[in-house]
Amino acid sequence: MTDPVILYLLAVNVVTAAVYGADKRKALRHRRRIPEKTLILLAAAGGSAGALAAMHLFHHKTRKPLFSIGIPFLLALHLLALFLYFGSSHNLT
Repeated sequence: MTDPVILYLLAVNVVTAAVYGADKRKALRHRRRIPEKTLILLAAAGGSAGALAAMHLFHHKTRKPLFSIGIPFLLALHLLALFLYFGSSHNLT
């Protein structure tokens, strides 16, 4: 059976990437944008990999330090948390 943490992370990363893509589309069409706070919160909620992938795929928010530094930092924290979670709960040693 698939670990619920993995299912959550897959879902939140797909949603995050889609939201970043929607924001880029809105920017190109001069429409009302998704607040940066929402984009950061989605990344912080576990969607950092999806956010980083979308940033590079859509060339979106890559010049803003909050995103260009903050999202990779969040991804590093999430990877560390996953390592600790799977290392402790599944005895990978």
